[in-house]
Amino acid sequence: MKMNRSTRRIRISLLTGLAMIALSQAALAEEDAGVVIPPFTDKYSEGVRRLEAGDTNLDYREFRNEFLESKQFEKAAGADLDSLRKAMRDLIRKSRTADVILVAKRILSIDYTDMEAHKVLRQAYGISGDTLNQKKHHDIEFGLLNSIVKNGDGETCRTAWPVVQVTEEYFILDMIGARVLKQSIDASGPCDRMEVEADGAKKVFYFNVAKVFEGYHKQGIP
Repeated sequence: MKMNRSTRRIRISLLTGLAMIALSQAALAEEDAGVVIPPFTDKYSEGVRRLEAGDTNLDYREFRNEFLESKQFEKAAGADLDSLRKAMRDLIRKSRTADVILVAKRILSIDYTDMEAHKVLRQAYGISGDTLNQKKHHDIEFGLLNSIVKNGDGETCRTAWPVVQVTEEYFILDMIGARVLKQSIDASGPCDRMEVEADGAKKVFYFNVAKVFEGYHKQGIP
């Protein structure tokens, strides 16, 4: 039986609608699945398991160091986290909250110490009205953050903030509204010396990057 143009348009519209519903259901199913727990028996993997279950009473500095020692850290070295972060930020600008949650969870499935992903989930769950998950990711975000900024004042190399990954430095500087002007290495630490502009004034912050170099060594980066 031949279809006229009107009937054909209706059919195409229905098929498109059904396809969109299927995609939405798939997205919701993936969202409900949560973060993928690393399939290892090390301390980092156990920490992820506890945090995902809602037990946020963790030693976060130790947890960050455990990531560096974990098998998941080796696996994460081959992941393109920069592309995922860019995609997440693009989705935020487009106000696609459900998709933002999915991408943030993908990031945490690779690196659960990623503070930006926890911050984004805190905000996204706040928008969607999921107060339980909003609080969980708030507690994890600030647990990770405080494990750095409460272990030094960042004013000298001797009292530098201890980081495990360079992304932690830029997250902290972004949180305090600082714009990086110049970065250099102070070999006495070793420390990253970050010259920034914040609150209309030029300031200098120091980050202890000994663990960052340890991570580079594990990844075979000279």
